[in-house]
Amino acid sequence: MNTVISYFKSLTLWELVKGLHLTGGYLIKRKITIQYPEEKTPQSPRFRGLHALRRYPNGEERCIACKLCEAVCPALAITIESEPREDGTRRTTRYDIDLTKCIFCGFCEESCPVDSIVETRHFEYHGEQRGDLLMTKQNLLANGDRFEAQIAADRASESRYR
Repeated sequence: MNTVISYFKSLTLWELVKGLHLTGGYLIKRKITIQYPEEKTPQSPRFRGLHALRRYPNGEERCIACKLCEAVCPALAITIESEPREDGTRRTTRYDIDLTKCIFCGFCEESCPVDSIVETRHFEYHGEQRGDLLMTKQNLLANGDRFEAQIAADRASESRYR
């Protein structure tokens, strides 16, 4: 009996009819295309985009130069140099991230004990030359200042998932 049904289905091109039915269903459905520059897709608070260095509320940078982010980076995109200050604490003198090497894995963000280095949700950036994508400490701190409200809101919403 199964042989007869199989033969009948192959004779009537049943798979082709099923495929055309599925295609026809999508043909009349509402389209979900987004017109990119004008419309933006919603992003998760966990989206990993442009890097930023955060500051404490008193304005002091958070990075304590522990170099964990440099050690954990699989792409070797982070370079850190540090020296001690007058009060005995250690702070960075150089903090560079080469975005041409970075794979945006988020390991640097996860390894930071003081929540200093973060990846923002900003992804609309470019560089016309290779040097434009080398993020220095000043650039990273500026990014942190510019996106601090969004970073803080993302951290608050992320605490729900822990």
